[in-house]
Amino acid sequence: MTSTPRTTPISDGDHADHRHEHSHHDHSHHHGHGHSHSHSHNANKKALGLAFFLIAAFMIVEVIGGVMTNSLALLSDAGHMFSDAAALGLSFVAMVWGQRQASGTKTYGYKRFEVLAAFLNGIALVVISLYIFWEAFQRLSEPQSIMSSGMLTIAVIGLIVNILAAYILMKGDTSENLNIRSAFLHVIGDLLGSVGAIVAALLIMFFGWTLADPIASIIVAILVLISAYRVTRDSVHILMEGTPVHIHTEEITRELAGIPHVQSVHDLHVWSLSSDLPLLSCHLMIDDTIYGSQIMKSARELIQHHYGIGHITIQLDTPDMQCEGNKH
Repeated sequence: MTSTPRTTPISDGDHADHRHEHSHHDHSHHHGHGHSHSHSHNANKKALGLAFFLIAAFMIVEVIGGVMTNSLALLSDAGHMFSDAAALGLSFVAMVWGQRQASGTKTYGYKRFEVLAAFLNGIALVVISLYIFWEAFQRLSEPQSIMSSGMLTIAVIGLIVNILAAYILMKGDTSENLNIRSAFLHVIGDLLGSVGAIVAALLIMFFGWTLADPIASIIVAILVLISAYRVTRDSVHILMEGTPVHIHTEEITRELAGIPHVQSVHDLHVWSLSSDLPLLSCHLMIDDTIYGSQIMKSARELIQHHYGIGHITIQLDTPDMQCEGNKH
């Protein structure tokens, strides 16, 4: 970026040489992670596809088994598995759509569809859990006879299927990718549901305690509700342009203000496009445009290397532009 005395703000992309410098820096920043990110993305997609097939196939078995054995624990688990299948299917579609190129009408592409899918998953879990609660309380007042041996067999198979699905998803990026994490939470909740159904079946088989079935259902519903709350909360935070939880804007503001020739920092915003893609924009008040190039370089290095934010927009303002800059 060539520094020229001027009265207009300098920002990322203001002129060609700065764009070139920014583009080059971005390439060097992402090159090391590009291959691993692509590999991680493909691994996540494959994991979602396999898990979806497993869950969807067994869901059908569990619905038939729940009806035949008259077990609410199995039917509630099947309801959760239906939610799992929908979650995994949505997540898979989100990952495929997220790879589509940006366009004139969608300049960020479809990456945020991942967050929208996670939000819908969370809402689906809330609805499923409320239905399980309602059905369970009905059965607590009117216990029904249950075929415990068939219930136990199907619950054990369900546990094995869920362990396998959880293992497949664990090989994906459950820590960083919200969609994989929401799908993983679905499966873990369902795995615990299978454990509850097994315990309930054993209690009915050996002690004739039919109330164990609706009680197991309520436990499943509570677990489902907890995971629903977490996934919905995280996705809403991103959809509302919330600051990523691991980033503190006060700290970034303080460090940017400490760069030589920077007088103040204002209009600093940090948000996420998707669960693993943070963005930042801000205005820096500088004392002279002659230092613009060095300030821009220092600011980008600080934000990229210390906070891992690669998508940055910085506007440089001079004191005579203070009023205009602070309007934004």
